Amino acid sequence: MPSDQELVRDFLDTQSEAAFRRLYREKTPHLYQMALRLTAFNEFEADELVQKMWITAIRKLESFSWKSTLKTWLTGILINLNRDELKKEASKKKVAESLTARPRVSTASVSGYDLEKALSSIPLGYRKVIILHDIEGYQHKEIAALLHINEGTSKSQLFQARKALRQQLTSQDK
Repeated sequence: MPSDQELVRDFLDTQSEAAFRRLYREKTPHLYQMALRLTAFNEFEADELVQKMWITAIRKLESFSWKSTLKTWLTGILINLNRDELKKEASKKKVAESLTARPRVSTASVSGYDLEKALSSIPLGYRKVIILHDIEGYQHKEIAALLHINEGTSKSQLFQARKALRQQLTSQDK
């Protein structure tokens, strides 16, 4: 059985599907078991997580420095991707709850479609900030850097975006 370094070197040297398959078959069983545990045994989510992990790993494999084992490195990628997914889900849930908690908008009237429709109807600047902050989980400082605006502008646009979104949802409710 080839070592991890041999499997990686073979893949990096040849970039062949066969070399990737050997690497994949060697490492995926453990990673899949970990993914199942991380996703509360949701097989679909575990499959998705493992596939995303491999995409990330292959892109970064050449820069892997062997300061840890390959298994540890791949597991770290898997855990980080899962954490990012959980943050996104929590942010989406938080946004939906904050929008439906308003007295003027009934909880029953806001579906995912309504929210997406309302979101697409607000101005682009507002939409970017609310997506980055409330859905993707970025902080105002990060948003300011990404959008080349002041941190205060980010905060102001988020306030205005939420207000515009509530207005859209209220008008949809009627």
